[in-house]
Amino acid sequence: MVHWHFFRPSSIRSVLPWLLIAIAARPGEAAAFGSDFTCGGSLAFTSDFIYRGLSESGGSGAAQAELHVDSAGSFLGVWGSTRDNNFDPYADYDVEVYLGHHFELDNAWSASLAARARYYVAGNQPFSNDYQELIGSLTYLDVWSLSLTAIPNAVQYWYDNRLGRTSAWVAESTGQWLLVDRLFATGSVGYYYASGTGPGVQAANHYAYGNLGLAFEYRRWRLDAGYFLTQERAQQLTPYPIANQRFAATLAWRF
Repeated sequence: MVHWHFFRPSSIRSVLPWLLIAIAARPGEAAAFGSDFTCGGSLAFTSDFIYRGLSESGGSGAAQAELHVDSAGSFLGVWGSTRDNNFDPYADYDVEVYLGHHFELDNAWSASLAARARYYVAGNQPFSNDYQELIGSLTYLDVWSLSLTAIPNAVQYWYDNRLGRTSAWVAESTGQWLLVDRLFATGSVGYYYASGTGPGVQAANHYAYGNLGLAFEYRRWRLDAGYFLTQERAQQLTPYPIANQRFAATLAWRF
């Protein structure tokens, strides 16, 4: 069982700017803390913040940053993104704090268990849409991965109407295949299932999503471009625009 400490949104709001300053102050390489701890992260800009088939930036660009520390297979990190504050819960930022452990099964296979808390920060929020997740994943080299996520307190919507909370599950599979030096073909497929809390609009519902694309890596830079598809029924479960038949690209710098 992973032990998880839940941070208050107010504490993240005060800590995140300092984390971003620390990222900017250490360009070029991950920092090493003795022989047991390492620190790394990334800075990125995406043309569309697409998450599980939904556009949380309303089809516009978003700036993103991540910082993590690792020790003997265990990891702790924080990730943040700008978002469109015209959508529920009218927050300016999406912040995710996560921790977990990575298991090496053999030379090719690995697994991980993690807990993640998602917070909507700043803006003018009339209610909280924060929630937590538990994630298990299986990975083959850097080629293929399969993950299963449990969300005990997912927010349930019927189009723009917030109904309350329910439990949900997410299954995702991602892969990348080397085509030529530094150029990869990429793809992913996912399935979201909400258990529902009653009949009619509150009944269980689900949708599938995925993307196909290309990625190019050069030193610490990576450019991803993809074509995204999402089932139309997803619009029944969210106030966000669905990313269906849409192109998006992300440029990231890792350290």
